[in-house]
Amino acid sequence: MALVALLLGGGAVAVPQQATAAEVDTGATYALVNRHSGKALDLYNFSMEDGADIVQWSRNDGTWQQWRFVDSGGGWYRVRSVHSGKVLDIEGGSTANGAGVVQNTDTGSASQQFRLEDSSDGHVRLINRNSGLALDVLDFATGNGGQLVQWPDLNGANQQWELIRLGSGTFTNPIKTNGPDPWLQYHDGYYYLATTTWNSTITMRRSLTLAGLASARDQVIFDLSGRPNGCCNMWAPEFHLIDGRWYFYYVAGQNVPDFNPTQRLHVLESEGDDPMGPYHFKADLAGDWEIDPSILRVDGRLYLMGSILDGTQSLSITPMSNPWTLSGPRRTISQPTHDWERQSGTVNEGAEPLYHNGETMIVYSASACWGPDYKLGLLTLTGSDPTNASHWTKHPRPVFQRDDEDGVFAPGHNGFFTSPDGTEDWIVYHANSSASGGCDMNRSTRAQRFTWNADGTPNFGTPHPTGVQLTAPSGE
Repeated sequence: MALVALLLGGGAVAVPQQATAAEVDTGATYALVNRHSGKALDLYNFSMEDGADIVQWSRNDGTWQQWRFVDSGGGWYRVRSVHSGKVLDIEGGSTANGAGVVQNTDTGSASQQFRLEDSSDGHVRLINRNSGLALDVLDFATGNGGQLVQWPDLNGANQQWELIRLGSGTFTNPIKTNGPDPWLQYHDGYYYLATTTWNSTITMRRSLTLAGLASARDQVIFDLSGRPNGCCNMWAPEFHLIDGRWYFYYVAGQNVPDFNPTQRLHVLESEGDDPMGPYHFKADLAGDWEIDPSILRVDGRLYLMGSILDGTQSLSITPMSNPWTLSGPRRTISQPTHDWERQSGTVNEGAEPLYHNGETMIVYSASACWGPDYKLGLLTLTGSDPTNASHWTKHPRPVFQRDDEDGVFAPGHNGFFTSPDGTEDWIVYHANSSASGGCDMNRSTRAQRFTWNADGTPNFGTPHPTGVQLTAPSGE
């Protein structure tokens, strides 16, 4: 099990739908997540054999962490592994405290039957029919491989389980609470998501499905502590695969007030082709204030995009000779000129590349993030030189903005990804659920599919409200 857990990490494949004791569906499949440890009930080492241990492990929702409830009548259930077809049992049919939990062939015996007792907040306890004891994580263990035993029912957090229904093919926004400035990529079977932390750590989470990102655990992939001018205020992360390695771009500076004047652009380089790293520090990319890095590719060349102060807050672009080296002057390509770009502050930032049918576009955030009118604008490259502002044409109206009726405010700082089968285009962005929401960690990560207008521009529609089931990306 250990090898696969390392490969799969904490990504989950569920739409988080809790079940109480009275709501268990014998036709559904569940993950059982321990309240104390946050880890999932797991069939150790994918065993198909009788007597194999049941443990806890970082949740990945592989079949070895998928369980079905088989009705035994009178409120009792057998808990069957999707992977092996065997059921939870108490080793040797024991009634003793501390007896191990294993899997065995389903005989319907009393030691294989469990009653579900409700605890608080949607958690349940599993009480064995033969012994009257509860399913328990031994010694309150929080690590992978923690042993499952039976123990007197004390209603402890290590005896409480969240039953999460799997495999619905849908998701709901947000896909991450407290997730400003999201960057999401689908790569080699997984979704990878990084967001602003506003501290010295850079984190990432991954999941086999978009829905699973909501409960996947953030993993620290780099610590900025000790970096000169790079600690402890990390913003706006992005990671790009270039020539077989991932380059992780971010903003960081000293943790000071007054608009964080020390914020600069920096880049990490992966040691292989895994988006989770490991990473090492590669380069500082700017000598003065600049935020919101991204990479534009035109005719085989790389350009670093950012946002700078040049009398207002504007979009910048700088040629690169490789993913970590600037090779030309930094130039402004867009300033906030329209009224809708200046509602709560004169801001152009968060430039993100978008390519379609041979066209090169930039979708950017306008107005200011501390107001509800933060929104997205669009530039199209209508000339040949992306460093020349006159070669970009600005769309006269915003392309994505607040929707008061559905309670979505300040949608912005976006990115793009494609569905697993490559047939759908998706946008990821952050937004607030209140007009009074600010430019802080309360912004949440959301995603939705978009289409294309007849003129080749993106049609993002309106931002979807939170809590509404949406169809998951095609090919999950």
